Amino acid sequence: MHPERTRDHAGLLNGIPRQRPTAREETADETPEGGDIAKSPGPAGAPAGPPVRAWLRRAVQLLPTPTGTPFTFAYMLLLFTTSLYMELADPDTVRTLLEGSSTDVQHLTRTPVLVLLASALWIAGGISSPWAVGFVFILTALERRVGGLRTAGVFLLGHVVATLVTEVPVGVSVLAGRLPDSSLHRLDYGISFGLMASVGALAGLLPPLLRWPLLGVMAVLLVQDLLDMVDPLASWGHPTALLVGVLCWPVLRRADRRGSARRARERSAVAEGQVGSYVP
Repeated sequence: MHPERTRDHAGLLNGIPRQRPTAREETADETPEGGDIAKSPGPAGAPAGPPVRAWLRRAVQLLPTPTGTPFTFAYMLLLFTTSLYMELADPDTVRTLLEGSSTDVQHLTRTPVLVLLASALWIAGGISSPWAVGFVFILTALERRVGGLRTAGVFLLGHVVATLVTEVPVGVSVLAGRLPDSSLHRLDYGISFGLMASVGALAGLLPPLLRWPLLGVMAVLLVQDLLDMVDPLASWGHPTALLVGVLCWPVLRRADRRGSARRARERSAVAEGQVGSYVP
């Protein structure tokens, strides 16, 4: 006979003693409402929860992982490999590769797809540059919110649009005689345009208290870059890429809301499964 059925009818049959509850039933009776044993209070003086473990989980979420952020993780390994090659390989060989990957006007008119992809395989300044550090944290956060496919799309869109916006005027100026022919062969490579687009996209998914300070800091840095004019083309390309990311807000916000709803349903299903596993 089922233990619950015995307990339900024992009170109706006078003279028949109730069965002694099993250890599992005693545990169930002592479990707080909702059946979540993990949330029941521990001994007096014991901590309410594992804060160290929670902080570790949050810290891990800031870094790319093969399963959580596959696009960022794979791209990071690729950039690490090319950066290491830049440091260890023959300088003349590295220079030849960078020149072949440059998105200058000459290459864009001959092999546009190839150089647009190849130029994003290198980090200007190497693996220790601020661009590399920003890449890890910004793309990880963006991919965790909207997925790898959309993150790759934002990065590539910013990279392509900002490159064309900065290089097409150079070609036109050379044809008009305003710039020398040497401007067609300038060295232009790196991930900065794609990263700036990712920053702009991520800002739209953050709460206002984080969004506007982030955009404000980026605006100050970009204005300072424009005033210094160390590299005029890159200086105009970075705000263009940031704007590309901002223009992606409507699409990414819809994806983020769908992702948040799906994650909430998954957490609810997991919680119900845990509760059900403790009910006899």
